[in-house]
Amino acid sequence: MEIHPPTKIRIAAVADIHCKSGPSAAIQRMLTAANESADILLLGGDLTDRGLPEEAQVLAKDLRATVKIPVVAVFGNHDVESGQEAEVQRILCDAGVSLLDGEAVEINGVGFAGIKGFIGGFGPRTLQAWGERTIKRVVHESVEESLKLEGALAKLRTRSRVVLMHYAPIAATLQGEPPEIYAFLGSSRLEEPISRFPVDVVFHGHAHAGSPEGKAAGDVPVYNVAMPLLARYYPDRPYFRLFEVAVDPEPSAHSPDLDAESPTYSVMADVSH
Repeated sequence: MEIHPPTKIRIAAVADIHCKSGPSAAIQRMLTAANESADILLLGGDLTDRGLPEEAQVLAKDLRATVKIPVVAVFGNHDVESGQEAEVQRILCDAGVSLLDGEAVEINGVGFAGIKGFIGGFGPRTLQAWGERTIKRVVHESVEESLKLEGALAKLRTRSRVVLMHYAPIAATLQGEPPEIYAFLGSSRLEEPISRFPVDVVFHGHAHAGSPEGKAAGDVPVYNVAMPLLARYYPDRPYFRLFEVAVDPEPSAHSPDLDAESPTYSVMADVSH
């Protein structure tokens, strides 16, 4: 009997789970539901509450016990709070998590590029590298994160490409947050690689009081999947969003940048329920 590969996969995406040093029934329920509903789980940063190894151990235990599908993740600002991110990363990777920081991974015919991202503001109000050295270092960090994403996208040869980050690449998904803090929630610089490469969908977190979705340059859909936001907008659903994405059975023979002028978006639907 001929076996045909799947033509689409289901991706569950959530961020800002803020795992503490004790068990959380809400996180366990979310992980159980995601494992039952999806083929891949994305975790968009702030995996832990204070970046402590004991918090990572709790999450790792829950993942081992509950999640049998591939897990792709990035760090958020809370994960680096205690300066122990190397140990947190080791614990989570030992539990089978693909933790991306400017890397790319291909799973089941879909490519994933991931970064943490950084602050800096949006559009004409984006912070510029002028004046104090401290300001220049902030801008340098934001530019470096953008370059990491560009490098990760350049490595992918799949037609379907998903971007995962913690900070927001657009202002639309921040609406609901105080405008005074937009500059601390993300940066337009993170949107630049998305506009230069064919990208199907972007997931981020960080903005707990923001909006669930918006569009990046080129009409690329962007989803804010911070768990507190999902709990507020979709209280009757499990605290993740579920999407069907077309599978590319054969890697692209072309470099992604050569295809950038005519991307083929492959997000089929938001099938959260």
